[in-house]
Amino acid sequence: MGRGKIEIKRIENANSRQVTFSKRRAGLLKKAQELAILCDAEVAVIIFSNTGKLFEFSSAGMKRTLSRYNKCLDSSEDAAEECKAEKQDSKELDVLKDEFAMLQKKQVRLLGKDLTGLSLKELQQLEQQLNEGLLSVKERKEQLLVEQLEQSRVQEQRAILENETLRRQVEELRCLFPQTDRAVPSYLEYYPVEKEKSLVNHGVTSPDLVSNFAFENGDSDITLHLGVD
Repeated sequence: MGRGKIEIKRIENANSRQVTFSKRRAGLLKKAQELAILCDAEVAVIIFSNTGKLFEFSSAGMKRTLSRYNKCLDSSEDAAEECKAEKQDSKELDVLKDEFAMLQKKQVRLLGKDLTGLSLKELQQLEQQLNEGLLSVKERKEQLLVEQLEQSRVQEQRAILENETLRRQVEELRCLFPQTDRAVPSYLEYYPVEKEKSLVNHGVTSPDLVSNFAFENGDSDITLHLGVD
């Protein structure tokens, strides 16, 4: 006759609880050892009694197994974080795709296309958006024209100032070097004595040349006398 099914719950009797703990602990450690041997697995079991006493079994050394466990745990956490980040990125990507499709559809409608299916209210709203956009474009255009006119006015004033500066510089140069209509006199006009010496030294005996020279000096009588001789 087989055993009856035991109800799994806390054993209230302390002695019975201690006996059951000892038996089952030994059985668990034995099963862990058998599993490691039969299946060539790395097995570790840690048990703390209700009094705080430690019982353990490890087929490859508890420190080595715990170190391996921690590495696997960290890797699992990293993998979980990566998976979570990928899911979040995928969700954000789907949202962005939906927004892009909506904006693209609005842009097409602003061009006057794909208006089928729009209600009267939606068409009125679209018309209002177009009017507001056109008004903004006109305002920006007027602003640019005003700015260009202002720049032209500034450039014109700058050119006027530059021309005025150049005109003043030219006037200052004219004051430093005044112009005159009088012809520049020759060297002989400044030095008539040199002219006489030049004629005598070169043995000028022609009556015409002598008379001309005398006439220039106002000696007409002498000129006639020399002509008679």
